[in-house]
Amino acid sequence: MRRSTAWAGARQQRRRAGRVPSRATGCGSAGALEERAPAKVNLDLLITGRRADGYHELDSLVVFTSPADRLVLQPATDLSLEVRGPFAAALDDADNLVLRAAHTLAAHAGRAPQARIVLEKNLPVAAGLGGGSADAAATLRGLDRLWRLGLGLAALAPLAERLGADVPVCLAARPARMRGIGERLEPAPDLPELALLLVNPNRLLATAAVFAALGALPAPPPERGPPPGESTALIDWLKGRPNHLEAPARRLLPAIDEVLDTLVRQPGCALARMSGSGATCFGLFTDAAACARAETALRHARPDWWIAAGSTVA
Repeated sequence: MRRSTAWAGARQQRRRAGRVPSRATGCGSAGALEERAPAKVNLDLLITGRRADGYHELDSLVVFTSPADRLVLQPATDLSLEVRGPFAAALDDADNLVLRAAHTLAAHAGRAPQARIVLEKNLPVAAGLGGGSADAAATLRGLDRLWRLGLGLAALAPLAERLGADVPVCLAARPARMRGIGERLEPAPDLPELALLLVNPNRLLATAAVFAALGALPAPPPERGPPPGESTALIDWLKGRPNHLEAPARRLLPAIDEVLDTLVRQPGCALARMSGSGATCFGLFTDAAACARAETALRHARPDWWIAAGSTVA
Protein backbone atom coordinates (compact mmCIF):
# COMPACT_ATOMS: atom_id res chain seq x y z
CA MET A 1 0.00 0.00 0.00
CA ARG A 2 1.15 3.52 -0.66
CA ARG A 3 1.07 6.77 1.32
CA SER A 4 -1.41 8.89 2.14
CA THR A 5 -9.62 19.53 -3.54
CA ALA A 6 -12.31 18.08 -3.80
CA TRP A 7 -12.83 17.45 -7.48
CA ALA A 8 -16.18 16.63 -8.89
CA GLY A 9 -15.12 17.54 -12.44
CA ALA A 10 -17.04 17.85 -15.63
CA ARG A 11 -16.81 14.11 -16.26
CA GLN A 12 -18.59 13.42 -13.00
CA GLN A 13 -21.75 14.90 -14.46
CA ARG A 14 -21.93 11.99 -16.89
CA ARG A 15 -22.37 9.52 -14.06
CA ARG A 16 -25.60 8.83 -12.24
CA ALA A 17 -25.59 10.08 -8.64
CA GLY A 18 -21.97 11.16 -8.95
CA ARG A 19 -20.50 7.66 -8.83
CA VAL A 20 -18.35 5.63 -11.14
CA PRO A 21 -20.10 2.58 -12.63
CA SER A 22 -20.49 -0.30 -10.22
CA ARG A 23 -22.92 -3.12 -9.74
CA ALA A 24 -24.39 -5.65 -7.39
CA THR A 25 -22.22 -8.74 -7.26
CA GLY A 26 -23.39 -12.16 -8.32
CA CYS A 27 -21.65 -13.89 -5.42
CA GLY A 28 -24.97 -14.83 -3.84
CA SER A 29 -24.45 -12.97 -0.54
CA ALA A 30 -27.44 -10.94 0.57
CA GLY A 31 -26.95 -7.22 0.05
CA ALA A 32 -23.44 -7.58 -1.37
CA LEU A 33 -22.07 -4.91 -3.71
CA GLU A 34 -19.08 -4.98 -6.03
CA GLU A 35 -16.58 -2.23 -6.87
CA ARG A 36 -13.72 -2.36 -9.33
CA ALA A 37 -10.45 -0.67 -8.48
CA PRO A 38 -8.77 -0.11 -11.87
CA ALA A 39 -5.04 0.31 -12.27
CA LYS A 40 -3.84 3.90 -12.58
CA VAL A 41 -1.27 4.50 -15.32
CA ASN A 42 0.80 7.67 -15.62
CA LEU A 43 1.15 8.16 -19.36
CA ASP A 44 3.72 10.83 -18.59
CA LEU A 45 5.15 12.19 -15.33
CA LEU A 46 7.03 15.47 -15.20
CA ILE A 47 8.71 16.56 -11.97
CA THR A 48 8.18 20.32 -11.93
CA GLY A 49 9.55 21.38 -8.55
CA ARG A 50 10.25 20.55 -4.93
CA ARG A 51 8.42 22.10 -2.01
CA ALA A 52 9.90 23.25 1.28
CA ASP A 53 8.44 20.18 3.02
CA GLY A 54 10.41 17.90 0.70
CA TYR A 55 7.53 16.73 -1.49
CA HIS A 56 8.04 16.88 -5.24
CA GLU A 57 5.49 18.57 -7.46
CA LEU A 58 4.45 16.85 -10.65
CA ASP A 59 2.46 17.20 -13.83
CA SER A 60 1.01 13.94 -15.14
CA LEU A 61 -1.64 12.70 -17.54
CA VAL A 62 -3.33 9.79 -15.79
CA VAL A 63 -5.60 7.12 -17.25
CA PHE A 64 -7.25 4.03 -15.80
CA THR A 65 -7.28 0.56 -17.27
CA SER A 66 -9.39 -2.55 -17.55
CA PRO A 67 -6.95 -4.61 -15.38
CA ALA A 68 -8.20 -4.00 -11.84
CA ASP A 69 -8.54 -5.18 -8.28
CA ARG A 70 -12.06 -6.16 -7.21
CA LEU A 71 -13.87 -5.51 -3.94
CA VAL A 72 -17.04 -7.17 -2.66
CA LEU A 73 -18.74 -5.41 0.26
CA GLN A 74 -21.67 -6.70 2.27
CA PRO A 75 -23.50 -5.86 5.53
CA ALA A 76 -21.99 -7.14 8.77
CA THR A 77 -22.06 -6.45 12.52
CA ASP A 78 -18.39 -5.45 12.59
CA LEU A 79 -15.62 -4.53 10.14
CA SER A 80 -13.53 -7.24 8.54
CA LEU A 81 -11.26 -7.53 5.54
CA GLU A 82 -10.35 -10.68 3.67
CA VAL A 83 -7.71 -10.42 0.95
CA ARG A 84 -7.63 -12.96 -1.86
CA GLY A 85 -5.98 -13.15 -5.24
CA PRO A 86 -2.47 -13.54 -6.64
CA PHE A 87 -0.98 -10.63 -4.66
CA ALA A 88 -2.81 -11.13 -1.36
CA ALA A 89 0.33 -12.20 0.50
CA ALA A 90 2.12 -8.95 -0.39
CA LEU A 91 -0.24 -6.74 1.61
CA ASP A 92 0.33 -5.57 5.17
CA ASP A 93 -3.06 -5.75 6.91
CA ALA A 94 -1.80 -3.58 9.77
CA ASP A 95 -1.75 -0.51 7.53
CA ASN A 96 -4.19 -1.48 4.83
CA LEU A 97 -5.71 1.52 3.08
CA VAL A 98 -9.00 -0.32 2.67
CA LEU A 99 -9.50 -0.48 6.44
CA ARG A 100 -8.34 3.09 6.86
CA ALA A 101 -10.83 4.23 4.24
CA ALA A 102 -13.65 2.36 5.98
CA HIS A 103 -12.84 3.91 9.36
CA THR A 104 -12.47 7.37 7.83
CA LEU A 105 -15.86 7.22 6.13
CA ALA A 106 -17.59 5.75 9.19
CA ALA A 107 -16.20 8.54 11.41
CA HIS A 108 -17.31 11.16 8.90
CA ALA A 109 -20.82 9.66 8.75
CA GLY A 110 -21.07 9.25 12.53
CA ARG A 111 -21.75 5.54 12.36
CA ALA A 112 -20.10 2.27 13.28
CA PRO A 113 -17.72 0.78 10.68
CA GLN A 114 -19.75 -2.32 9.89
CA ALA A 115 -19.01 -4.23 6.70
CA ARG A 116 -17.45 -7.42 5.45
CA ILE A 117 -15.01 -6.54 2.68
CA VAL A 118 -13.35 -9.04 0.38
CA LEU A 119 -10.48 -7.63 -1.69
CA GLU A 120 -9.38 -9.61 -4.72
CA LYS A 121 -5.83 -8.36 -5.19
CA ASN A 122 -5.07 -8.79 -8.89
CA LEU A 123 -2.61 -5.90 -9.28
CA PRO A 124 0.98 -6.09 -8.03
CA VAL A 125 1.88 -4.11 -4.92
CA ALA A 126 4.30 -1.15 -4.90
CA ALA A 127 4.24 -1.29 -8.68
CA GLY A 128 3.50 2.26 -9.89
CA LEU A 129 -0.16 1.45 -10.61
CA GLY A 130 -1.78 3.15 -7.63
CA GLY A 131 -3.27 -0.16 -6.53
CA GLY A 132 -3.60 0.66 -2.83
CA SER A 133 -5.03 4.08 -3.60
CA ALA A 134 -7.50 2.58 -6.07
CA ASP A 135 -8.58 0.05 -3.44
CA ALA A 136 -9.14 2.82 -0.88
CA ALA A 137 -11.14 4.87 -3.39
CA ALA A 138 -13.28 1.85 -4.29
CA THR A 139 -13.91 1.28 -0.58
CA LEU A 140 -15.21 4.83 -0.17
CA ARG A 141 -17.51 4.45 -3.18
CA GLY A 142 -18.72 1.02 -2.16
CA LEU A 143 -19.42 1.85 1.47
CA ASP A 144 -21.19 5.04 0.45
CA ARG A 145 -23.61 2.77 -1.41
CA LEU A 146 -23.68 -0.07 1.11
CA TRP A 147 -24.43 2.27 4.00
CA ARG A 148 -26.82 4.33 1.85
CA LEU A 149 -25.09 7.59 2.76
CA GLY A 150 -25.74 9.22 -0.63
CA LEU A 151 -22.59 11.34 -0.45
CA GLY A 152 -21.31 10.91 -4.02
CA LEU A 153 -17.88 11.79 -5.37
CA ALA A 154 -17.84 15.48 -4.48
CA ALA A 155 -18.43 14.84 -0.78
CA LEU A 156 -16.10 11.84 -0.70
CA ALA A 157 -13.20 13.74 -2.30
CA PRO A 158 -11.98 15.49 0.92
CA LEU A 159 -11.92 12.10 2.67
CA ALA A 160 -9.96 10.63 -0.23
CA GLU A 161 -7.41 13.43 0.04
CA ARG A 162 -6.79 12.57 3.69
CA LEU A 163 -5.98 8.97 2.77
CA GLY A 164 -3.21 9.66 0.24
CA ALA A 165 -2.04 11.75 -2.67
CA ASP A 166 -3.29 9.30 -5.31
CA VAL A 167 -6.65 8.47 -3.74
CA PRO A 168 -8.56 11.55 -5.04
CA VAL A 169 -7.78 10.83 -8.70
CA CYS A 170 -8.64 7.16 -8.18
CA LEU A 171 -12.00 8.15 -6.70
CA ALA A 172 -13.44 9.19 -10.07
CA ALA A 173 -11.21 6.72 -11.97
CA ARG A 174 -11.37 8.77 -15.15
CA PRO A 175 -8.60 10.37 -17.26
CA ALA A 176 -7.21 13.43 -15.51
CA ARG A 177 -4.29 15.78 -15.34
CA MET A 178 -2.61 15.71 -11.93
CA ARG A 179 -0.47 18.57 -10.70
CA GLY A 180 1.01 19.77 -7.43
CA ILE A 181 1.57 16.68 -5.26
CA GLY A 182 -1.56 15.15 -6.78
CA GLU A 183 -4.16 17.43 -5.21
CA ARG A 184 -4.67 19.67 -8.25
CA LEU A 185 -6.88 17.69 -10.59
CA GLU A 186 -8.67 18.58 -13.77
CA PRO A 187 -10.51 16.34 -16.22
CA ALA A 188 -8.49 15.39 -19.27
CA PRO A 189 -9.87 16.18 -22.72
CA ASP A 190 -11.64 13.30 -24.39
CA LEU A 191 -8.95 10.72 -25.05
CA PRO A 192 -9.04 7.77 -27.44
CA GLU A 193 -9.19 4.25 -26.09
CA LEU A 194 -5.73 2.72 -26.25
CA ALA A 195 -4.74 -0.92 -26.09
CA LEU A 196 -1.96 -1.39 -23.58
CA LEU A 197 0.16 -4.16 -22.19
CA LEU A 198 1.19 -3.91 -18.53
CA VAL A 199 4.37 -5.72 -17.53
CA ASN A 200 6.03 -5.94 -14.11
CA PRO A 201 9.22 -7.96 -13.48
CA ASN A 202 7.71 -9.11 -10.16
CA ARG A 203 10.10 -6.90 -8.24
CA LEU A 204 9.13 -4.34 -5.60
CA LEU A 205 10.35 -0.77 -5.97
CA ALA A 206 9.78 1.73 -3.15
CA THR A 207 8.46 5.12 -4.23
CA ALA A 208 10.57 6.97 -1.65
CA ALA A 209 13.75 5.33 -2.93
CA VAL A 210 13.01 6.39 -6.50
CA PHE A 211 12.42 10.01 -5.51
CA ALA A 212 15.57 9.97 -3.39
CA ALA A 213 17.55 8.79 -6.42
CA LEU A 214 16.15 11.54 -8.65
CA GLY A 215 18.87 14.07 -7.89
CA ALA A 216 18.67 17.47 -9.61
CA LEU A 217 15.31 18.44 -11.02
CA PRO A 218 15.03 17.55 -14.72
CA ALA A 219 14.62 20.32 -17.26
CA PRO A 220 10.96 20.68 -18.27
CA PRO A 221 10.11 19.79 -21.89
CA PRO A 222 8.56 22.44 -24.15
CA GLU A 223 4.84 23.00 -23.60
CA ARG A 224 2.91 21.01 -26.18
CA GLY A 225 -0.66 22.10 -25.54
CA PRO A 226 -3.48 19.75 -24.52
CA PRO A 227 -3.30 16.05 -25.41
CA PRO A 228 -4.97 15.29 -28.75
CA GLY A 229 -7.99 13.04 -29.12
CA GLU A 230 -6.66 10.72 -31.83
CA SER A 231 -4.59 7.70 -30.84
CA THR A 232 -1.56 8.15 -33.13
CA ALA A 233 -1.40 11.87 -32.41
CA LEU A 234 -1.70 11.23 -28.67
CA ILE A 235 1.20 8.78 -28.74
CA ASP A 236 3.32 11.31 -30.65
CA TRP A 237 2.36 13.93 -28.04
CA LEU A 238 3.43 11.62 -25.23
CA LYS A 239 6.83 11.06 -26.82
CA GLY A 240 7.60 14.68 -26.01
CA ARG A 241 6.57 14.32 -22.35
CA PRO A 242 8.64 11.66 -20.53
CA ASN A 243 8.40 10.04 -17.11
CA HIS A 244 11.13 11.79 -15.14
CA LEU A 245 11.17 8.98 -12.56
CA GLU A 246 12.08 6.37 -15.14
CA ALA A 247 15.83 7.07 -15.16
CA PRO A 248 16.34 6.82 -11.36
CA ALA A 249 14.09 3.74 -11.23
CA ARG A 250 16.14 2.04 -13.94
CA ARG A 251 19.33 2.74 -11.99
CA LEU A 252 17.83 1.18 -8.87
CA LEU A 253 16.27 -1.79 -10.66
CA PRO A 254 17.95 -2.77 -13.95
CA ALA A 255 15.19 -5.32 -14.59
CA ILE A 256 13.12 -2.33 -15.81
CA ASP A 257 15.58 -1.96 -18.70
CA GLU A 258 14.84 -5.50 -19.80
CA VAL A 259 11.10 -5.00 -19.57
CA LEU A 260 11.18 -1.80 -21.63
CA ASP A 261 13.54 -3.28 -24.21
CA THR A 262 11.26 -6.30 -24.55
CA LEU A 263 8.13 -4.21 -24.90
CA VAL A 264 9.52 -1.90 -27.55
CA ARG A 265 10.49 -4.90 -29.70
CA GLN A 266 6.92 -6.21 -29.83
CA PRO A 267 5.28 -5.72 -33.26
CA GLY A 268 2.78 -2.89 -33.08
CA CYS A 269 4.13 -1.32 -29.88
CA ALA A 270 4.15 2.43 -30.52
CA LEU A 271 5.49 3.54 -27.13
CA ALA A 272 7.02 1.75 -24.13
CA ARG A 273 7.35 3.54 -20.81
CA MET A 274 7.36 3.06 -17.05
CA SER A 275 4.28 4.03 -15.04
CA GLY A 276 4.56 6.13 -11.89
CA SER A 277 7.61 5.25 -9.81
CA GLY A 278 7.71 1.72 -11.26
CA ALA A 279 8.45 -1.03 -11.63
CA THR A 280 5.43 -1.65 -13.89
CA CYS A 281 5.93 -0.62 -17.51
CA PHE A 282 3.40 -0.35 -20.30
CA GLY A 283 3.38 -0.66 -24.04
CA LEU A 284 0.82 1.34 -26.02
CA PHE A 285 -0.66 -0.24 -29.14
CA THR A 286 -3.00 1.30 -31.69
CA ASP A 287 -4.12 -2.23 -32.64
CA ALA A 288 -5.78 -4.37 -29.94
CA ALA A 289 -5.00 -7.56 -31.85
CA ALA A 290 -1.28 -6.73 -31.87
CA CYS A 291 -1.47 -6.07 -28.13
CA ALA A 292 -3.09 -9.48 -27.56
CA ARG A 293 -0.42 -11.20 -29.64
CA ALA A 294 2.30 -9.46 -27.64
CA GLU A 295 0.68 -10.63 -24.40
CA THR A 296 0.66 -14.23 -25.62
CA ALA A 297 4.29 -14.03 -26.74
CA LEU A 298 5.52 -12.49 -23.50
CA ARG A 299 3.59 -14.89 -21.29
CA HIS A 300 5.32 -17.74 -23.10
CA ALA A 301 8.77 -16.12 -23.06
CA ARG A 302 8.67 -14.68 -19.51
CA PRO A 303 6.46 -16.69 -17.18
CA ASP A 304 8.29 -15.04 -14.26
CA TRP A 305 6.82 -11.61 -15.12
CA TRP A 306 3.35 -10.28 -14.31
CA ILE A 307 1.70 -9.47 -17.64
CA ALA A 308 -1.79 -8.10 -18.31
CA ALA A 309 -3.26 -6.84 -21.55
CA GLY A 310 -6.16 -4.42 -21.50
CA SER A 311 -7.30 -1.00 -22.57
CA THR A 312 -7.64 2.47 -21.16
CA VAL A 313 -11.03 3.40 -19.69
CA ALA A 314 -12.53 6.61 -21.13
